[in-house]
Formats: sequence, C-alpha cells, structure tokens
Amino acid sequence: MIPLEPENWSLLQGSLVFCVCAAVIALAGTRITRIVDQLADRTGIGEAAAGAVLLGASTSLGGSVLSVTAAWNGHAELAVSNALGGIAVQTFFLAVADMVYRRANLEHAAASVPNMMQNGLLICLLSLILFAPYLPEYTIAGVHPVTPVLLGVYIYGIQLVRRANESPMWRPSITRDTREDKPDDLTTMPPLSRLWIEFLLLMSVLGLAGWTLEPAATVIADKTNLTQTVVGVMLTAISTSIPELVTSIAAVRRGALTLAVGGIIGGNAFDTLFTAASDIAYREGSIYHAMPEDSKFWAVLTLLMSGVLMMGLIRRERHGIGQIGMESVVIMVLYVLGVVLLLAGG
Repeated sequence: MIPLEPENWSLLQGSLVFCVCAAVIALAGTRITRIVDQLADRTGIGEAAAGAVLLGASTSLGGSVLSVTAAWNGHAELAVSNALGGIAVQTFFLAVADMVYRRANLEHAAASVPNMMQNGLLICLLSLILFAPYLPEYTIAGVHPVTPVLLGVYIYGIQLVRRANESPMWRPSITRDTREDKPDDLTTMPPLSRLWIEFLLLMSVLGLAGWTLEPAATVIADKTNLTQTVVGVMLTAISTSIPELVTSIAAVRRGALTLAVGGIIGGNAFDTLFTAASDIAYREGSIYHAMPEDSKFWAVLTLLMSGVLMMGLIRRERHGIGQIGMESVVIMVLYVLGVVLLLAGG
C-alpha cells in the first residue's frame, strides 16, 4: 500500500503513481478532444480558437498548478523550467503528431490563419519573458510590471485569433490534401449543456491527475539526485504535457487537424501565463530575475522551434522524408539537442 505522504514514497511507489496518473490523463485526454471538437462546432468558435482556449487551458491545468505551487514555495527554478520546458516538449509533440498523419505533412494540411496568428502570439509572449530580466528588478506588491503586460498581450492576441477565424484577410491555398475546419452534423451531437458538463468533469480529472504527478515526479527526482531544472524540463514538464500529446494524436485521428495544431500552439501560448502566475505567487521578488541560465536557454530554443514551425505553416511542404515535414524533423532534432545539452550540463 502506498503511504499518503509523498515524502514517504519509495522510488517504486513514486513510479507507480506516475504511471497510473499518466494512464488516467491518456484516457481523459482522448475523450476531451472529442468534446472540444463538438463544442467548437456547437458554439461556432472554430477549431483553432477552441484548441487555443478550451483544449489548451484544460490540458495545461496540471502544469499551471505545479508551477504556481513551486513558485509559492520559493522554487523559482522549478516553476519557470516546468513552464518553458512544457512549451518546448509540446512543440516536439506536434512533430510527433505529424508522424501519425500519413496523408500529407501536418504543416500543409492544417495551415490556417488562426494557427499562424497563435504562433506569432507565442513568439511575442516568449520574447517578453526573455526581455523581462533585462529590465530593472522593480515590483509592485511583489509583481513585476511585465506580468500584467503578458496577461494583456495574451487576451488581445486571443481576440485577434478569433477575428482572424471569423474574417480572415487572406487564406492559404486549398489543395486536395488541405483539411479545412468543417463543422460536423449538429443533429448527431449531444446537447450543449451536456457537452459543457462533460468538458468540466474531464478538465477536473486532468487537473487532479496532473497535480498528483508533481509529487510523484519529485520523488523520482529526489531518489535519482537530479537538479531542479532537469526535473522541471524532463519530468514535470513532460508528465504534465502528456494531455497535449494524447489530444493532438486523437485529434489527428479524428481528422480535426486544425484542432490538433491549434491545441498545441494555443496551449503553448497559454502556458506562458504559467510564468506570469508564478511571478504573482513568488514572494521573493521578480521571478524573471530569478530565472537560471538553463531556463533562458529553453526559452530561446522554444523561440527557434516556433520560428521553424511558422515557416513550415507558410511554406506548406506537402510531402517530406518518410511522409514527415522537414520542419517537423528540424523541430525534433532541436528538442533532442536541447535535452542532450541539458543532461550534459546537469
């Protein structure tokens, strides 16, 4: 029997809890993808916006709780590395989803104005986080001025994404391999109220499972003597990002390609708010000025990966090596290189 107190867990017990929570996340994540796809059609907000707001927020709940809790406890390195490491691994997961979709490269089939707008928003938010440490270490009630700017830019950016979906000023060329966001038959869907209730229940399950993953990952880290940055990037970031991997693959298999890409990119933009929320919870000053160099490295690496993805969405290569887009290959190589450098330095 596993003790209630995580500090009393053995490595085997921590690993068992980790695996059980990961399985729960996989099941709930698969189901919530279908619910969000149907909510996008029922409400008319579109797959890109639904992926950014509904799917992105729900699958990111566990990571958000983890970062804020770590910041509140004074662990700035863990809070920031979990947030930034999660964005990097989720971009890597998008390349994995490209491997699942065999008809054409995902960057070609799912190219849309809202998805490119979300990627641009992500690049702006990451740049603000990197810019903050070069500003004076000045806080108001313990909060750095960049934090409300991050929140404001995110809200404004989501409004631009919604407008780009409703009234795009230009459109990508439509080919036989392009999968546009077309609503399903509304008469075959459950009522809107039932969809919202199931969405909230599944969101709670994902959040609880992600929250339980944190102590399990911490136990594993303590027993193996890993640094906080390695824990944040390699354990908590990956474990709390499992929903993004599951939901993106599930969305690709459902043919909801815009939702798959929008869920990852939109979730990444939402994840930058982990840093803003962590700065509010951090009681020792500006969390941006407490960022270690390793965390800044992952922010820069994620910017590079996002830039490569943006070029892929614009270039729209139809078929690449092994039916995988060249940009997806570059993203995977960059992520693996980052992991190697992190482990070599840690």
